[in-house]
This record gives sequence, structure tokens and C-alpha cells, in this order.
Amino acid sequence: MQRYRQLIFCLLAVLLFVSCEGTNNSSSVPASPVHVVIDTRVGQFVHFQPTNFGSYVLVNRDGYFLDGKYVIPLGATDACGYGGVIVFVSLSGFDTYDMACPHCASISKRVPCDMDGIYAVCPECGEQYDLGSGTAVPTKGIAHETLRRLNIINSDGKLTITQR
Repeated sequence: MQRYRQLIFCLLAVLLFVSCEGTNNSSSVPASPVHVVIDTRVGQFVHFQPTNFGSYVLVNRDGYFLDGKYVIPLGATDACGYGGVIVFVSLSGFDTYDMACPHCASISKRVPCDMDGIYAVCPECGEQYDLGSGTAVPTKGIAHETLRRLNIINSDGKLTITQR
């Protein structure tokens, strides 16, 4: 009888573990490769520090967009997600997101948001995502999920952005 209890306990533990796998990263935005490296110690990115609230770097198929202009073309190893990648300086430091609107994106259609101050704004549905809060939450109630969060590692001023 004791063996059956142990077996049932182990099976329940395995089922519980498997059922929770992958629940943290669900998004309507299709997963796409992400690999962006920004060295804040050299070149155009020297002023891009965590103390500059509201500043951002946008990386899309055209390259790196900073201060209203494209400063660096995409490299061979760069991958910019589904709708482009934004690195935004919020109150919590560097935050990174895929810029595709989760409400409008689908497998066949990419709808990247545009920047307006501290908001990422979808040009199709008009939803605004508050990047200043550090969470990219929708503010108008049109969308029901945040922008897809990406992983960022800050190692001595070198920012590496990848998929979570």
C-alpha cells in the first residue's frame, strides 16, 4: 500500500510539473529569433545609460534606430524578433520587448508599434503600451496582454538581448 501512495505522489508531481511548463511566456506574437548586442561604452550608444529615463534603441529589419535616425545596419548575427526589438530605459533600468502588437499580430501579418514618448503605439488598433512602467501594459483596454518581454543581460555596459 505504501508503494502505491509513493507511486501516485510521484505521478502527481510529474503531472503538476509538466502542466506548468511554458506558461510564463505565452503570447499572441509568434516567437521569432532574437539576438541583439549593444555596447553602451562605444560609438553611438555611449549616452544610452539606465539613468536616461525614456531613451530607447529600436532594432528592426533596417538596422539600429537611435535618436530619430538609423545609426547601424543589421549585422549577419543580428535577429530582431517578430516586430522589431526595443530596448527602453524605464524606472527599473533596461527593459526589452518585441514591438509587435499582440492584439494585431498573426502568423501572416506583422504589426510593429511606433514610439510616442514612453508609449509604444499600434498603428492599426491604436493600443498604447506603457513602457515607462517597466511592464509594457496596454493602457486603452483594446489589447489584453502586454508586449512580449525579451531577456536582457547587462555585463559591464554590454547589453545582450535574446528570446526568453
